[in-house]
Amino acid sequence: MSHAPSTHEQHGGHEHGAHDHGGMAKYVYVFFALCFLTTLSFLTYSDYWPQSLARHEVKRMFMMAVSCTKAMLVILFFMHVKYEANWKYVLTIPASMMSIFLMLALVPDVGARVHGMFGYGGSYSPERLEYVGKQADVDAMKQATMTVIGEHGAEHEGGAHEPGSVEEGKAVQKGQAEVEKEIK
Repeated sequence: MSHAPSTHEQHGGHEHGAHDHGGMAKYVYVFFALCFLTTLSFLTYSDYWPQSLARHEVKRMFMMAVSCTKAMLVILFFMHVKYEANWKYVLTIPASMMSIFLMLALVPDVGARVHGMFGYGGSYSPERLEYVGKQADVDAMKQATMTVIGEHGAEHEGGAHEPGSVEEGKAVQKGQAEVEKEIK
């Protein structure tokens, strides 16, 4: 009778279903780190943020760095990517390269169409121009909104009305009619 090692002994005597990744304490530490980083993000727009770093660009860059760090912690520890084999690089590196390539390929095209580079002339096609917002549209919407708000407030001063009443519906329709007149 041969004494061939069993499959349990061949694999170092441990169970494959029970991978130990550092226990519960590690997850608690990561949780507290995420809480601390969230607090730092919150403080960027509070009175406790140093005035020497008060520029919006600095705040945005700091918040992006904090957000990327938080995402990295979640991905590495809670999604167990830290303990995966090296094949994770085969999946993530080409996908990252493709996303960067796509961004680099599209940004000049959009900029060329809007700013007139590479022979585009800087103008939209007639179909696209039909759906581009114009300043007159924005002004008309602001005026209609102020009209509806003004009429709505006056109704409350003279007497209360039920939400969604006929008067409110008429005020909204009147505002829409004014906007349509100004657009034409």
